[in-house]
Amino acid sequence: MAGTGRVRRLGQVSDADIRAVRRRLEAGNGGYEVVHSSPGLEIGVYVLVAPEPDRQQPHEDDEVYIVLEGRGVLTVEGETFPLSEGSVHFVPAGADHRFTGYEGLSVLVIFSKHSHEAHPGLGF
Repeated sequence: MAGTGRVRRLGQVSDADIRAVRRRLEAGNGGYEVVHSSPGLEIGVYVLVAPEPDRQQPHEDDEVYIVLEGRGVLTVEGETFPLSEGSVHFVPAGADHRFTGYEGLSVLVIFSKHSHEAHPGLGF
């Protein structure tokens, strides 16, 4: 999985922007792409395509996942949560977490950033 490395600094992120990024990542092998970055906040699209595993590591920032499309399971510190379109899940900073049981899963990721660098915990 490889992201494009693009970072957009926008005042507003539109549905069209998010859909376009999601389609581009789905057409490849998935990955993560930032659609908005500002002090204290990062919003990105994370697409997982089976059989590629979720390789992310715990992050230093709190995050919220919003499922845009697909089904799967999110495991946070050993507790499992079923995922479907529209599901919203909070993951605290430092928590071990991973997506499993998906064929195709697209999520909007919102990080409350403590640093001003692109998010390294997603492995990109």
